[in-house]
Amino acid sequence: MTTSRERVIKTLNREPVDRAPRELWTTPAVELACADELAEMTFRYPNDIVGPEFRWPRGKLAKGHPHDAGLHTDAWGCTWHAAKRGRPAEQKTHPLADPARWAAFRPPFELVENARPDAMNRACAAASQFVLARSQTRPLDRLRTLCGSELALAELTAGSQPIRQLLSALDEFSCREMEFWATTDVDGVAFRDDWGTETGLVLPRQVWRALFRPLYQKYCRILHAADKFVFFQSQGKIDEIFADLIQVGVDAIHSQLAVMDLEKLAARYRGKVTFWNGIQPEAVLRFGSPAEVRGEVDRVRRTLDFGCGGLIAQCQWDDGVPFANVAAVFQRWFEPLLAHA
Repeated sequence: MTTSRERVIKTLNREPVDRAPRELWTTPAVELACADELAEMTFRYPNDIVGPEFRWPRGKLAKGHPHDAGLHTDAWGCTWHAAKRGRPAEQKTHPLADPARWAAFRPPFELVENARPDAMNRACAAASQFVLARSQTRPLDRLRTLCGSELALAELTAGSQPIRQLLSALDEFSCREMEFWATTDVDGVAFRDDWGTETGLVLPRQVWRALFRPLYQKYCRILHAADKFVFFQSQGKIDEIFADLIQVGVDAIHSQLAVMDLEKLAARYRGKVTFWNGIQPEAVLRFGSPAEVRGEVDRVRRTLDFGCGGLIAQCQWDDGVPFANVAAVFQRWFEPLLAHA
């Protein structure tokens, strides 16, 4: 009998599998308000991919709790406000909005230095699922939260020396973090940066290639040397850098397929990378009927699911998404696909 871990590894290696691995993402709001429904969903359709039993140490600058109502400050010094417990928080302050503060900035290295993986490693050894760690590494997004998006993007486009030095400090933290994960027993590590809008990249591709591609390649090299798989997540239209992500060593990509040409992506990259995706567009999941949801699942499967790996059946359950629609997603993924395009 195939275990969940074996199924995911075969998928990532683009080998024949009995079905696409499942992964349900949930928001804190769903976990708080729909606990019974969530328990029912995970009983019916258990995840093949799980997070590690691990919590980062508290950073020196951290205040409050990110899932509580009101203000909290994260380990990087950014302050956020949540109107209600479990709801997404809105950023209120950017600690490096003044470039005069950039030279003195120091990332929260204490997170990595004080991390203790012993309990996590024991849980990994006992798990039959694929254990995927979500990292702190997101260099572009981190610059935008630290400095403010407009300032960060303008300085990156200009290629100024101060922003390059700040990016180098973030890279030092990321390398230490990846080296930490490399010593643990997790099966894979995910990092993210939101590179796209609905129409294209947030920065010119030459900026990505000059400043960020070498960093991503370094992170992949560290993790692959420790026999870990690399997952990457981004919002927006990122087809311009899809090939670059594969070339630097990313094993699975989660992207916003609704704003890209799914058929063209499949023709170019199926068999070269694992698509780590749910149904598109997301509005169908929130506002459509179960029948419409099943139709969207069929569309994605006919394009990407050939029974030869390379596809993870991911679904995000946000607040307001009906239980019946999430169930329809996984029910349809579990059923045999009668014909391919």
